[in-house]
Amino acid sequence: MRLAGIAALAALLGGCAGVQTPPRPFYPADDVLATGETAPVGTAAADAADDPAIWRNAANPAASLIVGTDKKAGLYVYGLDGKVRDFVAAGQLNNVDLREVRPGMIVVAASDRTDRAEPRIALFRLDGASGKLTTLGAQTFLPQGHAPAEAYGFCMGGPLADGEIARAYVVLKDGTVAESRMVEREGAIRAEFLRNVKFATQSEGCVVDDRTGMLYVAEEDTGIWRVDLRATSLTATAFAKVGAQQGLVDDVEGLALAPEGATGGWLVASSQGDNAYVLLDLATAKPDKRFRIAAGQYGATSDTDGIELVLGDFGPGFPAGLFVAQDGNNAPAAQNFKLVDWAKVVTKHTD
Repeated sequence: MRLAGIAALAALLGGCAGVQTPPRPFYPADDVLATGETAPVGTAAADAADDPAIWRNAANPAASLIVGTDKKAGLYVYGLDGKVRDFVAAGQLNNVDLREVRPGMIVVAASDRTDRAEPRIALFRLDGASGKLTTLGAQTFLPQGHAPAEAYGFCMGGPLADGEIARAYVVLKDGTVAESRMVEREGAIRAEFLRNVKFATQSEGCVVDDRTGMLYVAEEDTGIWRVDLRATSLTATAFAKVGAQQGLVDDVEGLALAPEGATGGWLVASSQGDNAYVLLDLATAKPDKRFRIAAGQYGATSDTDGIELVLGDFGPGFPAGLFVAQDGNNAPAAQNFKLVDWAKVVTKHTD
């Protein structure tokens, strides 16, 4: 009793001294239920699952695949039933993206932070039929003699010049975003550094809109920036700020796109601070909708890091598109990824 009384007094005095952290905002949002979930990642009792990517099988949408990182161990491949198709123990891979660079050639790439001083891009080839990954090696990309840096966020965009198969964007933990071109040479895929843009504080989530040549980057405590990749030099312009006006509660984490038409649609952001997701109009940055994945058969999501969205038919369970979100608390099991039928989001269904 005496110890409890001392602890209570200390807490009271701490509050009087102004050291209490004010409660985070909790903005209104629609509740949506998950349609499915993946098996938990192999690293238990840790912040391990992080970022997903989606490959849509155009010939058989129900046979599409999800790739997800266990940032303590490697890379998973899941079917839409949530079952593991493959796992590669590839080290500490944080964020992942993929591109089908030509028919039958699906390149998967991830930010490799195994060496905290030497950032790398880990490369794989995904077999769409078997769901198996082939390791293609890890590429360093920064110029020789660069300062030590930790790979963190990652996304890919389409080629912007002849001879490229894609562009890669590694978000370093200090807020630097390094752009590299991906090329095929001598039977291997290589990353060649081109240029970079720097944000003031820690950043991670990113996504490229190939239609407009825009890169969107989430600076976690500040908001979302937009970078024109078709310009000669990379310059960031503020797109959305943390706060009530745009419905974002820090940390701002994963980003995904819901494109519509030639330039329209929405940027989807993980508002991690209040366990929600925000749809921001790409033209105006207006928050058109907020939603949460609520408790149901597959559980709610919280503290979401990475997200991904691909529109289109994914079979009976996901007729309008597939949204995947990392779940930071899947207790009593390890962290995993929740799958949502996009129709439930855009039509405001709750069942």
